[in-house]
Amino acid sequence: MFGAGNQGRSGGRRARLRRAAALALVGAVLTGAAACGGDGATDGDKGGKDARTDGKAPASTSAEDADDAAGSAASAGSGEPGTPGTSGGSGALSQRDLTALAFTDGEKIGKYTAGEFSLGEPQGEDYTADPATCQPLVSLAKGATAFDPASEVHRNVDVAEEMVGTTVAVQLRSYNGGGAAGVMNALGAAGKACAGGFVENRAVAKGRYLKVEPVKAPDHGDEAQAYRFTILDVKGTLKLYEYLTVVRSGATTLSFRADILDTKDIGKVPEEVITALWKKFEAASTR
Repeated sequence: MFGAGNQGRSGGRRARLRRAAALALVGAVLTGAAACGGDGATDGDKGGKDARTDGKAPASTSAEDADDAAGSAASAGSGEPGTPGTSGGSGALSQRDLTALAFTDGEKIGKYTAGEFSLGEPQGEDYTADPATCQPLVSLAKGATAFDPASEVHRNVDVAEEMVGTTVAVQLRSYNGGGAAGVMNALGAAGKACAGGFVENRAVAKGRYLKVEPVKAPDHGDEAQAYRFTILDVKGTLKLYEYLTVVRSGATTLSFRADILDTKDIGKVPEEVITALWKKFEAASTR
């Protein structure tokens, strides 16, 4: 959600303090009324996959159906450790291997600097969607779909000197079996079902998403999806914008969520951030 990329890095304390001050000014923006979902948009899927199921039992699903969904997740959860770039996936990368693919603390990507989150996983399990079908658009954390990651690594990317600037939450997740493809199907289904809006619930705030729009996805991996979110402030006057891009390669997904502490539309996830991580990932797959 708006401001989610600013949960703190291990470095850049002065910049974080400036961001905290800015966040206080826009905190009221993130509280608001609930909205209902819609449908009818294309899913922005670069790979042309048919997103026919969200991979997760909705709140109204019977206990029997929920058990079936859990069983599907369990059957997908078997497999041996895999390699980056394996089409279709089979086994998850280990935590060690996934960490080796991620940006390192202090790594420079053009004007941006990568760092580790000091306050835990961004967009974690405490971020939920109403209706539940929209959950993959809010978070791909454990429990978001029927397919839980076997390993995951999270990085924050921003311009440390800027108080109000673009931040990107970069999240790598690896899955056993067909979990990664299942997650992408769930994301695509959510993109369609929630095109008309939904509500993001947090511990102390709600964010009203007015619109979910597919945008051009990068030509990386086996498939990729990208979305633009329009979020309404509590007074119903300011529109905020956020972008999500998810790339799947084999059993691993690379997720990029970009926002800004401003009403400015940043237009997309910064290409240099996506490209830099993809090159690291691709290089590892050829070794």
